[in-house]
Amino acid sequence: MNKYLYFPVFAMTVGSMDPTVMYAKKMVKRMNVLFVMADDLRPEMGCYGVNDIHTPNFDRFASQSMVFLNAYCNAPVSGASRASLLTGMYPNYPTRFVNYTCRACVDAPEAIPLSGWLTTHGYYTVSNGKIMHHIDDHADSWSEKPWRYHPDGYDVYWAQYNKWELWLNSESGKFINPKTMRGPFCESADVPDSAYDDGHVLKKTIQDLKRLKDSQKPFFLACGFWKPHLPFCAPKKYWDMYPSISIASNRFRPSDLPDEVQNSSEIYAYARVSSPTDEEFLRQVKTGYYACVSYIDHLFGVLMDTLDELNLSNNTIVVLLGDHGWDLGEHQFVGKHNLFNITTRVPLIVRVPGLKAGRSYSMVELVDIYPSLCELCGIREPENQLDGKSFVPILKNPRKKVKNNVYVQWQGGDDLLNSRFNFAWWEKSSHMMLFDHQIDPQENKNRSDDSQYFSIKDKLFKRLKNIKKYAFRKH
Repeated sequence: MNKYLYFPVFAMTVGSMDPTVMYAKKMVKRMNVLFVMADDLRPEMGCYGVNDIHTPNFDRFASQSMVFLNAYCNAPVSGASRASLLTGMYPNYPTRFVNYTCRACVDAPEAIPLSGWLTTHGYYTVSNGKIMHHIDDHADSWSEKPWRYHPDGYDVYWAQYNKWELWLNSESGKFINPKTMRGPFCESADVPDSAYDDGHVLKKTIQDLKRLKDSQKPFFLACGFWKPHLPFCAPKKYWDMYPSISIASNRFRPSDLPDEVQNSSEIYAYARVSSPTDEEFLRQVKTGYYACVSYIDHLFGVLMDTLDELNLSNNTIVVLLGDHGWDLGEHQFVGKHNLFNITTRVPLIVRVPGLKAGRSYSMVELVDIYPSLCELCGIREPENQLDGKSFVPILKNPRKKVKNNVYVQWQGGDDLLNSRFNFAWWEKSSHMMLFDHQIDPQENKNRSDDSQYFSIKDKLFKRLKNIKKYAFRKH
């Protein structure tokens, strides 16, 4: 029996015509939500100040939206980040949302996912592509069975010998990692946009927009693009945009970095890889990543054009985000799985009909999305579950703040970030990491043992322990 049964919820008061108030005297129709997530997407876009990348569609969308410049994930790995985001709950090492294998329905079985809460409150909910890391995680919370082009793929061995058509060039099949049977970490194939999996995700999402346009219910349509996740396979025309690309300038490990901070091994499950000290390898990694970002940028542009053509833009909230960041050679790291700012900071761009565009430096985190959508959709929050705070006040005024700190957790490391500092602590070893973004935005020097930061470190440590206590409370 599906536990997410629909019952109508009515607002207790009559609001003004503020777009965040969805009900009037006769229950004004709620706004739809188009929720677009790209896997491993860091804020590598023109609208985030990156001049070397081609993202005209992201940038156009940003000019119509609120761009959050200090948005962070709560766990730098897909499975844990998505479980945290979609339940609105912080990770809780070692029992909840620990790594990519986690399932929200197992780690937090009593929590109602965002999809289930919206379904319960009258939304027609659809999941396409990669939304939850595992397709069976809370699958019954959606109005329809979650869709993927290869529904049996993309799990622990999702890239195994091209079983799910991750590469399209016959040449790629000549480069296989014998331990994993995975192919090369990148591919430039002379194929149309529709050939790769994300082309199928776009097609299905457009079909759903057309189908849901005249629905009697508002919709929550989630579109999960796989790129720029490894392997970096994208149509050749996007690779051609980057004939010569620069690589990170800080290709060194910061001194006195805790031993817990290590390079990810993920890319080494693929073939044709090399050491992060190999500049040509790093150049190819960054080119492949950029090609995939530009590919997703184009697909997103088609999706936004379709929304306009269907006359849905005026009553549809659009949320664009990445689930965590990714190292492209910085600190000699390639991948995610650490507590550097570049790995935990994410793009978050939100467009709400009736609200002005802007750019905000206010601190937000992915657990804030759940309560924010509840407020925007005119429904109450689930009781005693959510750890985040609604950022709707920031949508109305980019100078507003809803919090001063955000919390990230990774493999026993607790991380607190604010507008100036990144402070991490490993309880088991008592190791610490402190970066001062005011003088070191690239995080090249750990200042946790610097005497002039001792008082600051003590204050940050107290804040971190308070947040951790809150995160570990009984929900």
